Amino acid sequence: MSVRPFPGIEPGLRGERRAVITPAMATTHAGGPGVLMAAWMILEMELAAQDSTQSFLPDDHTTVGYEICVRHRRPTPVGEAFTVSSELLEVDGRKLLFRVEARNAREIIGEGTLRRTIVRRGRLGR
Repeated sequence: MSVRPFPGIEPGLRGERRAVITPAMATTHAGGPGVLMAAWMILEMELAAQDSTQSFLPDDHTTVGYEICVRHRRPTPVGEAFTVSSELLEVDGRKLLFRVEARNAREIIGEGTLRRTIVRRGRLGR
């Protein structure tokens, strides 16, 4: 049995975030008052995954995303709420695979997978 370098970061770990769509989070190039941008939905998914693991890491560590495979399925207008959830599926040393999903009050609006890796703060780009 192998020892995990970061105890508590195990498959099944979940995260969740909720937001109300503001004009800053919306795209309007297609006309109308705007709908949630795919990029903002993905940001919330990334943050849900990061939030789920952060409390298990030393203060000088965090996670960063390196692969995103997400489908934006349905529009959600400005003023509506949406919730994103993440579930950790696999842990391979410092590499983490998450399933992510976004929902509004009616339906799934986005889904896919994210890969993040555990890094020491301040070490990227050096």
